[in-house]
Amino acid sequence: MYFQLAWRNIWRNSRRTIVIITAVAIGVWSMVFLSAFSRGMLNSMLENGKSVLVGDIQIHHKNYREDPSIDKSMERPDVIRVVLENSLPQDALWAERIKVSAFVSNARHSSGVTLVGIDPKQEERISFVGRSIIKGTFLEESDKRGVLVGKALLDKFDTKIGKKLILMTRDKNGKVVSKAFRIRGIYRAEMESTEKSYLFITMSGARNLLNMQTGISEISIVLPDEEMVDAFGEMLQEKLDTRLYSVETWKDLLPMLEAYLGMFNSFMYIWYVVVFIAMGFGIVNTSLMAVFERVREFGLLRALGMKPWWVIRSVLTESIFILMVGILTGNALGMISVFLMKENGINLAMFGKGAEFFGMSRIIYPVLTLNDVMSVNYVIFFLGVFVSFYPAIRAAQITPVEAMRE
Repeated sequence: MYFQLAWRNIWRNSRRTIVIITAVAIGVWSMVFLSAFSRGMLNSMLENGKSVLVGDIQIHHKNYREDPSIDKSMERPDVIRVVLENSLPQDALWAERIKVSAFVSNARHSSGVTLVGIDPKQEERISFVGRSIIKGTFLEESDKRGVLVGKALLDKFDTKIGKKLILMTRDKNGKVVSKAFRIRGIYRAEMESTEKSYLFITMSGARNLLNMQTGISEISIVLPDEEMVDAFGEMLQEKLDTRLYSVETWKDLLPMLEAYLGMFNSFMYIWYVVVFIAMGFGIVNTSLMAVFERVREFGLLRALGMKPWWVIRSVLTESIFILMVGILTGNALGMISVFLMKENGINLAMFGKGAEFFGMSRIIYPVLTLNDVMSVNYVIFFLGVFVSFYPAIRAAQITPVEAMRE
């Protein structure tokens, strides 16, 4: 009976009901879509941060982070390889690298860069460079004089594939060395700053340039599941000699991103409450208007013996119907919006520099999770029912005598 009466009552003034349902639907729609968009930005920042030569876990010389120079290389990588082969899951991947600061120049331009010596077969499976070649070819393992250049750096230097670049750095013995490398390929990264900052040569080319034998700067590891990162990071730290090596997860290497991830849910709940406050005034106002228009009706019900709690329950049932219709409509609109944006994403090219500053991609693909949708629904529903108690209590306080005066 309560459900039947409540459904009929909310449509007694269909225009007002449609207005408040629309307000609820728009609020839910904005929350669902903003959650998906924010989650997409977060995933973009995390993916970009990890793909730019970070991975899930990194192993360095104990003092490498304090002084990232060629002097702080790991001279016995074979010891680490044995530990990795015996400890990591079968689907885990890793790549060894040599990283040094260098100076690149041609006839007209020069710039400071990070020179990265890679094993092409290892690197193309775990970082962005293996899947981002837009012109030319990827490096061959035996190529000691080839270099991969970012599109932005190539444009800045006004050069092209096949041309030479002079790389200058300090070798293992502390001497300044320089050699000419020929551009083999051009890569395109999500961020322009990455394209300007990194040059890639083969491991053999790096050893030849730096006069190194077996040392490496770092080992980057990618695990099949994000949930494994902390456990395997602690395990590797226990198995490796802490006097020689340090093991760090991406959370240690990207502390700002880790902090932002920790604050994300709090920010979203604050946003939910802000949107609901605006929506809540509309719900309360509409419910109060409906109550004051039905003073004689509530007075008659009280005169016939209806208890105050029954009146409260009746009004709350009407509010619940309005909330449910608005929530379902808002969810449908939000999911449709995310689905339409999923393939092409949201292009932030006009905010390119700002997006790049925060480590985001040029195109954001919304990511809708069940947890985010349920959080929106819970917040709207329970807070909506809570604010509806006030008009419901006002309705229960109407007496037959007060109704007669109407």
